Amino acid sequence: MFGRMEPDAITIRRAINGDERALRQLWSQYAPHIDAVVLRLAEDRDLAADIAQEVWIQIFKALPSFRGESQFGTWAHRIAVNRTLNALRKVRRLGKVEVTIEEESASVEDDHDRGFLAESIEAAAARLPKGARTVWALHDVEGYTHEDIAEQLGITAGASKSQLFKARAKLRRLLAHLLDDPKPAVGYRHVAPGR
Repeated sequence: MFGRMEPDAITIRRAINGDERALRQLWSQYAPHIDAVVLRLAEDRDLAADIAQEVWIQIFKALPSFRGESQFGTWAHRIAVNRTLNALRKVRRLGKVEVTIEEESASVEDDHDRGFLAESIEAAAARLPKGARTVWALHDVEGYTHEDIAEQLGITAGASKSQLFKARAKLRRLLAHLLDDPKPAVGYRHVAPGR
């Protein structure tokens, strides 16, 4: 009986042999998840788009080393996280990242496909310190263990736990108003300073 993995195995084998149709099929099947992971870690759409391209180049280069010991999606996800964190380190070294979002000028995209709660969580997460935000995204959103995070970020598991504790505590404070009044105030409009 053919399982879910067999069509992937065939597609992967064809992709390893250079079949462009198989490469496109893998990309179209897994790109939404991979792109979301990259965006969640990079937090900047333009930067995420650049990194995602690098991620897919890396995935396709590494494809011959895929042995099927794990699901392709899991394998590709790990490459995406590793490549994204490496790219962010490089960007940070060049001084192009780590722009502090001022509380007074923080904004949430007007995206009607997402609910108010999701927008609030995203805005609150953007206000976390970079290290805490990265650990929170990897642990609570992506499901990595503290040991995996420690290895990825070059920190200890204890430091990962500490960052996560700080991130959760700050998120609770930033989102406390949702528990008291889950609806946005009618007529309230946030205006950034200088406008």
